[in-house]
Amino acid sequence: MFLWFAVVAPILVAEVFRSPMIDYRLVALGALLPVAESVTGGPWVGHTLLGAVVALVLVMAATSKRRLVRRRLLGIPIGLFVHLVLDATWARTDLMWWPALGFGFGDTQVPEFDRPLAVGLILELAAIAAAVWAIRRYDLTDENNRRLLLTTGQLPRG
Repeated sequence: MFLWFAVVAPILVAEVFRSPMIDYRLVALGALLPVAESVTGGPWVGHTLLGAVVALVLVMAATSKRRLVRRRLLGIPIGLFVHLVLDATWARTDLMWWPALGFGFGDTQVPEFDRPLAVGLILELAAIAAAVWAIRRYDLTDENNRRLLLTTGQLPRG
């Protein structure tokens, strides 16, 4: 499960916040970071609410007098929060609320791979459909709009 997070997270953030200055590349990165925990054999802090909150606090503290840097880096914790929603981590209370409900993460797989293969494939196909919709919605067939997204992480205004 890669496209589900890399594509859908930035689209959701763009549609909800409508912020022209956020770096949607970093939103995608933040949404993908917890997937890397699959190499550890199971979920870890990236799949918890605490992990996303700590990332947010770190960005806010590290950029206290650099507003433009803050605006850009906020994409990472926002992506982490969106990952929790897209992954349905909220349905696994022991994981979502770690360490409040215990210190172990269990012997389960990361939520991305703890579902039937067919569900994962459907989500990836839905992400492709969302990408096609976003290309049209944000006019990314236009070279200037595409360059803006690739170089600054921003979407065209309007």
